[in-house]
Amino acid sequence: MSDAHDDPIEPLITTMLKELGEDPGRDGLERTPRRVAKAMRYLTSGYGQEPREILNNALFDVTYDEMVIVKDIDFYSLCEHHMLPFFGRVHVAYVPNGKVVGLSKIPRLVEMLARRLQVQERLTTQIADTLVEVLEPRGVAVVGEAIHLCMMMRGVAQQNASAVTSSMRGEFESDPKTRSEFMQLIRHPKPAFA
Repeated sequence: MSDAHDDPIEPLITTMLKELGEDPGRDGLERTPRRVAKAMRYLTSGYGQEPREILNNALFDVTYDEMVIVKDIDFYSLCEHHMLPFFGRVHVAYVPNGKVVGLSKIPRLVEMLARRLQVQERLTTQIADTLVEVLEPRGVAVVGEAIHLCMMMRGVAQQNASAVTSSMRGEFESDPKTRSEFMQLIRHPKPAFA
């Protein structure tokens, strides 16, 4: 069944299935190694992208200096400890310092960084670090809220626990009023526009 297009991950999945006590040749599993390899390549496609490149193509000089918020950005990732999914939402804000980025680029940045083996804490700080590095804003705030299947399916088996992480830079770190305004704005429920 092998051909020139086989992914090197495929035989590893076949071996794993055998080690788990399964028959990788049985009807329901015959194509599973190929499907898993394809899924893993997709779920980790962020390794093939550079965060700066996503933002650099959409930078604009502006005089606008009020808070810009993109909230309720859905993301899906795999935890680096068990390679099980964690997913949730990220809220991102920044106060420009002469440059803004196209609004659609922030969700693209989140998705690219989430499509790697991650921990939620690192994902949150990587988003903030990238925005600070590229935009050089007066401040950046990132809050992530996620459900971790490794907590729900194994170990402590907490069905309703979620994790919240934050990374505050510049004005969001030093000015309680700016931080408070951001936190209040992201608390409002997601609007239903449709």
